[in-house]
Amino acid sequence: MSPTVPRLKRRADFLKVARKGYKWAAPGLVLQAFDRTAFGNGDTDTAGPDFRAGFTVTRKVGNAVVRNRARRRLKAAAEQVLPDCAKAGHDYVLIGRQGTLERAFPALIGDLRTALERVGTRKNGGGNGRNGRDRRGKAEI
Repeated sequence: MSPTVPRLKRRADFLKVARKGYKWAAPGLVLQAFDRTAFGNGDTDTAGPDFRAGFTVTRKVGNAVVRNRARRRLKAAAEQVLPDCAKAGHDYVLIGRQGTLERAFPALIGDLRTALERVGTRKNGGGNGRNGRDRRGKAEI
């Protein structure tokens, strides 16, 4: 069994990733990514592990048994992909969808790799970001 991925545990951390990070939706999951080092304003959040991951599945997906199964699939995919592909200093939130349960596991891993490339946080290239633009299409300074 591989070592576990460092986790996001506080609600404030999840909200920060959702508010300030980038997002990509794939058929099997939604990935939100946030660069802690880019917003290093003296917070203690910039210290610690190279990357952290959080997992969540809404009640819209199903009852507790179904949500836990989806969360376990996301954790297994993250343990295979993130140690090799995640960038240091980033927080990731993986949000389960109905497709998380229905997709074949190799396809779910492919969704996660694609999402990492699309948000531009994959190690060794991948993803061209937003070409100098923020979420609203305005040029970054």
